[in-house]
Amino acid sequence: MSSWNLPIKELDETPLVGEGTTFRSITETVCRVTEHKAPRAWWVAFLIAISFTGIMTLSIGYLFWTGVGVWGNNAPVYWAWDITNFVWWIGIGHAGTLISAVLFLFRQKWRTAINRFSEAMTIFAVICALIFPGIHVGRAWYAYYMLPIPNEMAIWPNFKSPLLWDVFAVSTYFTVSTMFWLVGLIPDFATLRDRATTKIRRVVYGALAVGWRGSNRHWQNYERAYLLLAALSTPLVLSVHSVVSFDFATSLMPGWHTTIFPPYFVAGAVFSGFAMVMTLMLITRAVYGMRSLVTLKHLELMNKIILTTGSLVGYAYAMEFFIAWYGGNDYERFLFVENRLKGPMAWSYWIMIGCNVLSPQVFWFKKLRTSIPVMFVVSILVNIGMWFERFVIIVTSLYRDFVPSSWGSFRPTLVDIFTYAGTLGLFFTAFLLFIRWIPMIAIAEVKGVLPEADPHHHDDSHGAHDTHSHQPATVGAE
Repeated sequence: MSSWNLPIKELDETPLVGEGTTFRSITETVCRVTEHKAPRAWWVAFLIAISFTGIMTLSIGYLFWTGVGVWGNNAPVYWAWDITNFVWWIGIGHAGTLISAVLFLFRQKWRTAINRFSEAMTIFAVICALIFPGIHVGRAWYAYYMLPIPNEMAIWPNFKSPLLWDVFAVSTYFTVSTMFWLVGLIPDFATLRDRATTKIRRVVYGALAVGWRGSNRHWQNYERAYLLLAALSTPLVLSVHSVVSFDFATSLMPGWHTTIFPPYFVAGAVFSGFAMVMTLMLITRAVYGMRSLVTLKHLELMNKIILTTGSLVGYAYAMEFFIAWYGGNDYERFLFVENRLKGPMAWSYWIMIGCNVLSPQVFWFKKLRTSIPVMFVVSILVNIGMWFERFVIIVTSLYRDFVPSSWGSFRPTLVDIFTYAGTLGLFFTAFLLFIRWIPMIAIAEVKGVLPEADPHHHDDSHGAHDTHSHQPATVGAE
């Protein structure tokens, strides 16, 4: 019987960890990744990722030395790959805040195995995104105007610009997400400190654990801080990508000037963020043997969210055409019909539709929703489709403007391609370092979903003779 039709109680009782999982096995499974030597595959991936990071550095240096003319941007396509990549990376980072903060406030226990993973991904994606506002301004030596620091003009040159709003929204998002991530890591850093076999590890993890001893007072302060940061982070899920959508929605350009953009962008951001979490989680889950902690139930629930947000995105696509017809604006109608459906760049629109609207529909079927190869392929397609969505919104809205004599086209240059590929390298470099040195799964939170975590639980059949069972944070002393 499909899990959509299962009674709520039966769904709730589906185990969130593999059979035979204990407090000790959770600790050993997660900590061994940071305590043992990295596998050869990790080194190969790391060398490839850091090589692409170097290519990005060289590309940005060449851009600063030569000027933005090395990009493919032109008249009338003044924005192209730079803003496309910026919006795409911001969207990738949205799943972390949703999984960590929103699902925490709604007491969704299934988040515990994937929240650390997604929080880290959020931070790395935002770092990649922040590169683009700093390098696409033309006169990069005036980029400090974007920061809230005194300068010779005493005020920001154009505070009404949505690009400046991006700086505030994204920097706030990054700061709060980083704080939320670090606070959640404290109990697990204490576990690594207690298990450390070298002085360097003991000192480093001890400093990161900020004196954590797992006392009742520490747990009370921790839970209070975690709850406050979750409440503070929740509005960011809606606000950050809404502000990013204002880059377009506050203009008068056909295809951009629409009020549906804020919720449409938020749904798309969650959609792409969950897809990226799925892609990376399936790989690391298989490589590091985390199947008992990240179960098919976790993956199936994530696929349901991907299906839901993908359907919302598809609805937004349809609504754009409806508004273009219902509004009676000839320019809007021309843009959607002649530019996107049938124009010279219609191929990008149909790739977007195929990846974002059609591919997630396979998740209506439980057999496909719980198939590892299917969910991996769909997650890749969604990430590709969401990049093309941003490309379609930007380029196909600009390359044929109001005056036919000024129509143009867009073709990326090698600097465009290398810069984007380099941000992927930076992202995976940071991600690989994260899974090497930091627990990729929240040890203390996963233990909280075990029956033994209940202080009234008396069944010892699962080896629950750990004295820290009700708050199993510092299990290094086991």
